[in-house]
Amino acid sequence: MVSEHVAQVLVASNRGPVSYSVRDDGALDAKRGGGGLVSGLSAIGPDTDAVWVCAALGDGDREAVRRTGGRLDVADTGGQRVRMLDIAPEVYADAYNGVANSTLWFVHHLLYQTPLEPAFGPEFRAQWASYEAYNRAFAEALADEAAEGAAVLVQDYHLALVPGMLRALRPDLRIGHFSHTPWAPVDYFRLLPDDIARQLLRGILGADRAAFLTQRWAGAFTACCTELLGGTGNTRIGVHGLGADADFLRERAHRPDVGERMTALREQIGTEAGGAARKTIVRVDRTELSKNIVRGLLSYRQLLAERPEWHGRVVHVAFAYPSRQDLPVYRDYTAEVQRVADGINEEFGTDGWLPVVLHVKDDFARSLAAYRLADVALVNPIRDGMNLVAKEIPVVSDDGCALVLSREAGAYEELGEDALVVNPYDVSATAAALHEALTMPVPERAERSKRLAEAATALPPARWFLDQLTALRELPV
Repeated sequence: MVSEHVAQVLVASNRGPVSYSVRDDGALDAKRGGGGLVSGLSAIGPDTDAVWVCAALGDGDREAVRRTGGRLDVADTGGQRVRMLDIAPEVYADAYNGVANSTLWFVHHLLYQTPLEPAFGPEFRAQWASYEAYNRAFAEALADEAAEGAAVLVQDYHLALVPGMLRALRPDLRIGHFSHTPWAPVDYFRLLPDDIARQLLRGILGADRAAFLTQRWAGAFTACCTELLGGTGNTRIGVHGLGADADFLRERAHRPDVGERMTALREQIGTEAGGAARKTIVRVDRTELSKNIVRGLLSYRQLLAERPEWHGRVVHVAFAYPSRQDLPVYRDYTAEVQRVADGINEEFGTDGWLPVVLHVKDDFARSLAAYRLADVALVNPIRDGMNLVAKEIPVVSDDGCALVLSREAGAYEELGEDALVVNPYDVSATAAALHEALTMPVPERAERSKRLAEAATALPPARWFLDQLTALRELPV
């Protein structure tokens, strides 16, 4: 049965552009999100009939679906038509936590401790059945909403099976899939059970076009398809390196609340004995295992241990915002970040100098304040699809910053030439890169930062989205 709400452009993602909470009086509070998809859908213009399909993530979202039938009030969504799916909580939990975040995320970011994990037994197979059901719910909703020949842009590893399922339901549609994560190399991808590895690949190959953030990740996907399936079939492969939204960032970074946070951070950072401003090494991450925060702190500790000339002259401003705290391994990692930071402060700190300023409560204005103050940006992930922080800090930094960047971040492809590139596992080399960054002559730092900002903003979110849409629509029938 085809919906009366037929759309020409559809986006599917786990998280939508709005989330809900229930107030004490029973009313719903809507909170809008941001990001590339929001910018992209806004860029196609109000005359294009578009629908965003997403999942209800919590009790507030489910209550909103109950009250609206799943088609949300455009007053809550900023004018976008959104269909929110109330997938059974136990099915959603298995699909999201059991498969997407505890399996696929770990595979693509190479995070398993392989002597002990993974171990794919009956529990995982039950979770996989939920992942299939979750993907099927999206495919059916998209089939219901889409006009004849519509363009559908499916997002990320949560929805890897959707393109194949949707192709079976609606062969008339133009279907694209975009992977926001890295893609695992063949040998690591084959940690997955053989049938499930093939099912994932065939799911994405149900799309007319599969796209990735870098050529490296696209090549890894193609290699997996060649090894396990004999090729990619008729699916085209594309690369779209998401960039920073310079206009938004620069405007937002100069609002009064950011200025207030800068004043507070300067007080925490303090000054040298002679009154000069201390140097700042800034990192802003969620406490995901892939972000490599602990090794970053250990590198800073080694810098202080080996180069006492920096005592009292530098502060590491580290924002580590909790992520996925419903998973024990993430709670343990967050605790380890706090433990290592506290240890550095106990070992090296003095009455007038706190070597690490660690914040764990998410505050976007404070992050922007740190961006503006940064002398050095430390971005050292074990593996990252892109890493927008690496792109955002050079855009916002007031005086230009040196970027210490992991070669395993997708951003390395675009920023590596002007960054100080490190192996994320090499704590000693990262400590040496931090010293080099801190001692970089000001003119060189400013020139590098300018080039970094230009590269970082080459493909802003709206264009990133529209380029994919255009490429999908221009494929031969």
